Amino acid sequence: MALDIKLSDFEGPLDLLLHLIDKNKIDIFDIPIAVIADQYMEYIHAMENEDLGVMSEFLVMGATLLDIKCRMLLPAEVNEDGEEEDPREELVQRLLEYKKYKSLSYDLKDRMDSAAGHFYKKQQLPGEVLMYREPVDPQELLKDITLQKLNEIFQSVMRRQETRIDPIRSRFGKIEKEEISLSDKMLEMKAYAKKNRRFSYRSLLNRQSSRTQMVVTFLSILELMKMGHIHVDQDTLFGEIEIEVLDDPDTWKNLTEFSEE
Repeated sequence: MALDIKLSDFEGPLDLLLHLIDKNKIDIFDIPIAVIADQYMEYIHAMENEDLGVMSEFLVMGATLLDIKCRMLLPAEVNEDGEEEDPREELVQRLLEYKKYKSLSYDLKDRMDSAAGHFYKKQQLPGEVLMYREPVDPQELLKDITLQKLNEIFQSVMRRQETRIDPIRSRFGKIEKEEISLSDKMLEMKAYAKKNRRFSYRSLLNRQSSRTQMVVTFLSILELMKMGHIHVDQDTLFGEIEIEVLDDPDTWKNLTEFSEE
């Protein structure tokens, strides 16, 4: 009757290899690959079918052992230093590392089991002790301080503060929506036209405080031209734009009917 072996008995293919090495009392630095590979494959064939993801790890190791077994039958390879390479070397290093970590895990488990039986009393100090603060002697603290050192400390603090300031965003002011209607701007133009019967478009723009104001001013100029209240003239290309008031601003009507829409 075949012996059924569960994968849960081993933590991985390296664990199974160590089991076979210990079982056969083999020197880990001189593994008889032919023997170990045959026994390993016997264990693989006897294993119960479990999760394919877990089973694949054991199959990969089996393929590795068979590869090493084949390389052992061939003439030894020689490295750059003229020394023969042992096909088992990489496998031996992996087994040694695994054995070391496995031993450490057992040690940690023993410590955890041992610590489970220890209980510690919480710290209980009188309130007077907890509130105690060691007295500070200002004279002792300032005995080596000079005006030069104080200035150096101050300058260092100021430099750290400056590095925290965003050179771009720190210049931003408070952003608020500027409410201005075309009707209000045309009434403003009417008041300005009463005092200035002829003026340049540039001088009008210089009176505006924002880009929005300039845009609405430009729209109001277009509306007043359409209504026939002003005349705009430019003698040369890119020359000064002159605006002339054609009639009495007091006769301007329907200026409040415009909206920003």
